[in-house]
Amino acid sequence: MFNYDEAFSRNLGWTTVAEQQLLSTKRIAIAGLGGTGGQQLLTLCRLGVGAFSIADFDTFSLPNFNRQAGATMAGLDKPKVEVLASMAREINPHVDLRLFPEGVSRDNVEEFFRSVDVYVDSLDYFAFDARHMVHGKCTEFGIPAVVAAPLGMGAALINFLPGGMTFEQYFGLEGRPDLEKAVRFLVGLSPALLQRTYLVDPSRVKLGVGAGPSTAMACQLCAGVAATEVLKLLLKRGKVYGAPWGIQFDAYRNRVARTWRPWGNRNPIQRLAIAIGMRKLAAR
Repeated sequence: MFNYDEAFSRNLGWTTVAEQQLLSTKRIAIAGLGGTGGQQLLTLCRLGVGAFSIADFDTFSLPNFNRQAGATMAGLDKPKVEVLASMAREINPHVDLRLFPEGVSRDNVEEFFRSVDVYVDSLDYFAFDARHMVHGKCTEFGIPAVVAAPLGMGAALINFLPGGMTFEQYFGLEGRPDLEKAVRFLVGLSPALLQRTYLVDPSRVKLGVGAGPSTAMACQLCAGVAATEVLKLLLKRGKVYGAPWGIQFDAYRNRVARTWRPWGNRNPIQRLAIAIGMRKLAAR
């Protein structure tokens, strides 16, 4: 028979008994259950977080198999939100799940964020409109947002904290063409661009059509990074860096870079990187 205290007792030492009980009362919202979102949900379940709002309108397909939790022959063609909900309940049968199988939209975003303590952004890289809308609501509702993005064989982290720099202030995506949004998002996520030196086939990066390579290692690293930030936010201990600070860890290169970009993508260094990126794409 399931017992919460026993199931998550090995967290103790890194958490106190009181903190573990506090985690059981918290709700995390995760939009997108693909490469990072599914892993993040399961990692936070194993941390003992007691409630989630999860959204994804997609089903599992074969190209998901290289990296996505739930992408198995048993899950093929099944809704991601249902498969991941089942996996979460296998970890904690008492977990409180609100499912949004239609994804997050303007019609349901307020319900999606009801009673949420932290938002974890796991939307598809190219879901710019949805991401802009969701982060706008985080700002409006005063909800901290954690963005841990898989890049190469590493993870890039940026947090948007209540009262701090907002998503739009940092990335400056509004009103831009989709291709420029893709470049701005990449440069904003990883100003250090640690992953750029070992891409062996650049032709596989197709920002113009919303496609690019991915690895399971990066997605799993993102889950650990995001869950750690969530723990610090929920327990109110440990340093949490908010935008315009960013952190990137690249396992392939054994490198960590902490970046600070005042004004976000309006920073002269960022503007130069964006211009170079746009020029390279135009030359293809």
